[in-house]
Amino acid sequence: MARPPATVVEDYLKAIYAHTEWQDDPVTPSQLAERLGLAPSTVTEMVKKLAAQGLVDHARYGAIRLTDAGRQEALRMVRRHRLIETWLVERCGFAWHEVHDEAEVLEHAMSDRLLDELDRQLGHPTSDPHGDPIPDVHGRVDRPDAVPLAQLSDGRALVARVSDRDPEMLRELTRGGVSPGSIVSAGSLAAAATAIWVIPLDD
Repeated sequence: MARPPATVVEDYLKAIYAHTEWQDDPVTPSQLAERLGLAPSTVTEMVKKLAAQGLVDHARYGAIRLTDAGRQEALRMVRRHRLIETWLVERCGFAWHEVHDEAEVLEHAMSDRLLDELDRQLGHPTSDPHGDPIPDVHGRVDRPDAVPLAQLSDGRALVARVSDRDPEMLRELTRGGVSPGSIVSAGSLAAAATAIWVIPLDD
């Protein structure tokens, strides 16, 4: 079985991790194919290769789970991606809806030395512009205890994280002044409520 390119492996592992970062259900092959924009047959073959390398556990037709080695590699790439997004916003003047695709390219090309320097210059940030936690150099993640805004039945909440999968939604939220750190109310922002994670506030 031919060994796949490192960049492809990294993209798959990062996508598997992303699916389970904010909820507990493991990703299925069809969900992974949709997330990556690939044919299910392509994903199935790649998952077999990842399993052969000891990076994922996968029973035929079953869900896909990262092994400890796979999770470690996924967190390494997540750290690179989110540090680069933070650098693009804070130092290069990009808007938060513009940085995902740029980071997807740069995360594979940037050396560890340069990434460590970006981290130092940025003051070792713990979250990216969307509120997603940045793993530390040891792969530790401090994820806030947040829930989707759509699950909030009453009261107000602090925006902890906004999904970056829909650039147009991010532009709309920018126009509305909503970003991590904003205060929102239950029942507000209905069109984006499933993409916004919040920490309920005691009134």
